[in-house]
Amino acid sequence: MNNAQKNMDSCIEKYAAEGITPTLLIHACCAPCSSYVLEYLSQYFKIIILYYNPNITDSDEYSYRLAEEARLISELPHKNEITLIEGDYDPDCFFDAVKGFEKECEGGKRCEICFELRLREAARVCKEKCADYFLTTLTISPLKNAEKINEIGERLADEYGVKYLPSDFKKKNGYKRSIELSREYNLYRQNYCGCVFSRKKDNEF
Repeated sequence: MNNAQKNMDSCIEKYAAEGITPTLLIHACCAPCSSYVLEYLSQYFKIIILYYNPNITDSDEYSYRLAEEARLISELPHKNEITLIEGDYDPDCFFDAVKGFEKECEGGKRCEICFELRLREAARVCKEKCADYFLTTLTISPLKNAEKINEIGERLADEYGVKYLPSDFKKKNGYKRSIELSREYNLYRQNYCGCVFSRKKDNEF
């Protein structure tokens, strides 16, 4: 998984050489994290954005982030088609999944459970939509463990019979570019991941 960026570059080069534009399902956590990812990958893939984030436990916050995601897609120039799908919004499924881990530190087991919850839905929708690959924007955050996220993604890909494209969007100054694009498009940059537990910690990501 340490060669995630190299593997992605090889995949892009392969399809570009063949003149093929594959379909990529991207789980998106928010517009700022999506910004660089879409700018970069929409050159090479037809993209389906899955906004599935039951961890965002405040409904107004959830709706605002979804609206910003839609606005970004409408305003960001892109070579290939980008389609937005909203997943089911059910915070109870998040609370059920992390029950017993409420007091875990940020970045611990509770976060891993949350990653898997969202990536599982991404794998399911990838199969449903017959997309060639799926991945998540979560690896762009300096506070997220890209290696762990990729491990989960690969395991779920095997389980669902689909292909996961490992990523570490912090590479190639991806996080820095996401900040620049957030300013350029005046995107709302929240200062916590989404759940009530991360809000208490007030972690910036």
